[in-house]
Amino acid sequence: MKLVTAAQMRAIDQETIQKVGIPGPELMENAGRGIAEQILTDHIVDAEDTNVVVVCGKGNNGGDGYVVARYLHEAGVSVTILYVGPREKLSDDAGANYDRAKKLGIPMSEVADPDELPDELDCDIVIDAIFGTGFDGAPRGITEDLIEYINRQETEVIAVDMPSGLNADTGRHEGAVVEASFTYTLALPKYGLYLSPGRELSGVCDTVPIGIPDEVVEKMELTDELITPEMVIEFLPARKPDGHKGDFGKLVLVAGSTGLTGAACMAGQSAARSGAGLIKIACPHSVLPTIAAKMTEVMSYPLPDVAKKGALAVRALGELRKLIDEHDAVVLGPGIGRHRETFELVRRLLSKLDKPTIIDADGLNALAGHLDIIRDCSAPLVLTPHPGEFKRLVETSVPEDIREASQMVRDVADDLGVVLVLKGSPTLIAEPGGLCYINQTGNDGMATGGSGDVLSGIIGAFLGQGMTAIEAAVAGVFIHGMTGDLAAEAYTNRGMIPTDMISFLPKALALLEG
Repeated sequence: MKLVTAAQMRAIDQETIQKVGIPGPELMENAGRGIAEQILTDHIVDAEDTNVVVVCGKGNNGGDGYVVARYLHEAGVSVTILYVGPREKLSDDAGANYDRAKKLGIPMSEVADPDELPDELDCDIVIDAIFGTGFDGAPRGITEDLIEYINRQETEVIAVDMPSGLNADTGRHEGAVVEASFTYTLALPKYGLYLSPGRELSGVCDTVPIGIPDEVVEKMELTDELITPEMVIEFLPARKPDGHKGDFGKLVLVAGSTGLTGAACMAGQSAARSGAGLIKIACPHSVLPTIAAKMTEVMSYPLPDVAKKGALAVRALGELRKLIDEHDAVVLGPGIGRHRETFELVRRLLSKLDKPTIIDADGLNALAGHLDIIRDCSAPLVLTPHPGEFKRLVETSVPEDIREASQMVRDVADDLGVVLVLKGSPTLIAEPGGLCYINQTGNDGMATGGSGDVLSGIIGAFLGQGMTAIEAAVAGVFIHGMTGDLAAEAYTNRGMIPTDMISFLPKALALLEG
C-alpha cells in the first residue's frame, strides 16, 4: 500500500474530483461511512449500550466526523457531537453534513469555552475529527483546548484520518496533539503515522478506502510502499505436507569469532525458528566447542582460524566454498569480527559467490571501500546495515527526512545491484529499480546488540526456502518487528532481549499464517 504526503493526498483528491468526476461530498460520505463501519466492527459489541462523543473541527476532517456520527446514530449508538463553530464558519462540505446530522436529532453542542464542559465525558469512545491530513503548525485557541481536553479523558480515543495536531509528513507536532488509541486514515496511509512520535501517538492504524480509483494513485508514481501483513503472507512460500528437510532450505552461516559466538548462535536459532530445513554454522575451529555447546538443532562446522585469534583465516576459503556449494543460501557476517584476514576472506569469497546471501555486521564492514566487489558479485545479495554501517559502507550519512532517506536507499540499491535493508525506525528496504518498502512493526526495545543477528537468521532462512531477495527481506523485517512487539508486550520495551524475540517467532508466524 503506497504511502503519501499531505500534498500528494491533496493532489489525488483533486484529480479524483476534477478529472474523474467523483464529487467531494461523495468522497466525504464514503470516508465517514467507512470509518463508522470499522468502528462498529472493531470497537462496539452492543450499539444500543454504547455512548460515543464525536469532536468536529471546522474543516473537512470535521465533515468526516459529522458523517461518522450520522452512521453510528443510525446503527443505534448514542452519539453526541461537540463542534468548533459557529456553523457559518464551517467548510461547505462540513456544513452540509452538520445540517444532515442536526436534522436527525443528534445532540450537538458548539464548544466556545472548554471550561464549561464536564471534567469527564460520560462515554465509551471519543472520536477526534478536529484536524486531518492538511494540518501544519500548532493548534491555537479553542482547538488546542479541545485536544488537551480529549487527552484528559480516560476512554478510548479514535482519530479520523490523523490524530489532530500531528504533521502528516513528519510524524512530529509543534503543540498539542491528540493521543489516539486507534487511527483510521483515509484512502492511503500517511508517512507521519509511521514515524516517531507519530507512530506512538496514532495507536493502531488502519486504512479505510473512500473510492479513489486505482488509476489515479498509479498516475502519481508514488515510490514508497508500506509493508502490510497481507503482503508478507503472499510472500511466504507454501510448505509441502510431505516435504523433507532438503525441501525447506539448506542454510550455511559464516559466523562467530572469539567473544562473538552469541551473534552466530542467535542467527542460527532464529533461522531454525523460521522454517529452515538444515542449518550449519561455519565458524573458526577454536570457537566451535562454545557454539556447539549452545546449539542443539543447528550443526557447527569448523574452519581454519588465525592462530590464537579465534577469527576465520584466509586459508579457510577453499573449504568454505565447497561447503557453500552444498547449501541453498548463505548468512555472512554475524560475529565474525574485524581481523584483517577475516576481512580478506570475505572479499575473496564474495568475488565468486553464486548463492543467495545476506551480508550483515562485520561482513559489511569488510566491504567498506571495496564496493566494486559488491557490484561485480553475481549472487542475489541482501545487505542489512544500520546507519553507522551504512555510512562506513557508502561514506554518506542517512538523511533525517524519510523521503530523502528512501530515495538514498533506492539509489544505493540501484548502484550496487542489491536489496538494501537500512535498519532503523522505521526500517527501509529497496531493490534495484524498484520501490522503497517501509516497515511498520517493531519498537525501541529492539535497539540492542543481537537484534540484527536475529534478523539475519530470519532472512537467511527465507532465502534458503526459495524466496527472492526482496521477498525475504520484506517478510523478514516485518516478522522480525512483530517478534519485537510481542516480546515487548510480554517483557516491556526496557526488559526484553533478542533471544525473547526468537522465542516469539512461532507466535508471529502463527498470527500471520492463521
